[in-house]
Amino acid sequence: MLLKKQTVWLLTMLSLVVVLSVYYVTSDPAKNDLATGGKEQAADDMAASDKDMKVITEASGDEAFEAVRLEVQDKRSKEIADLTAQVASPDLTAEEKNELYTKMQDLQAMETKEKTLESLIKSLGYDDALVRTENDEMLITVKAKEHSRADAARILQVVREEVGTHTVATVEFQTK
Repeated sequence: MLLKKQTVWLLTMLSLVVVLSVYYVTSDPAKNDLATGGKEQAADDMAASDKDMKVITEASGDEAFEAVRLEVQDKRSKEIADLTAQVASPDLTAEEKNELYTKMQDLQAMETKEKTLESLIKSLGYDDALVRTENDEMLITVKAKEHSRADAARILQVVREEVGTHTVATVEFQTK
């Protein structure tokens, strides 16, 4: 008797589910499971010093920058996916497809410029930098202990050297 490929695939997946279920049921609960939040973990949390809390605060600030970076990256990925789907459409002319392809390249070039600028700004001695472009305006957020107008001017100079003078840029400082 010959089994169809779908039947073999289904039986394989079902057997995998059974094996994993048996393993899960018979294994001991993890001691460091975050969901259980054991009493030992609570005691360790209460013993945290102010220094540890400062580190946690700094990490959460970095997470805010990373969250914005991920949001911008997701938005661009979605735009590129939409443009790619449009390029694949047989209803468009070659000229229209070229325009869409150019838009895709522009989005990728913008992302590269933003990452380059972030690196250049960090190399000036700042803790972190976030560069994003919205509506033909470059928004720059810099994490620094201290800042001045001269610092903002220096950052704007770096931006103009990298992307040109035609770009409108805004610098915002975020203190720790």
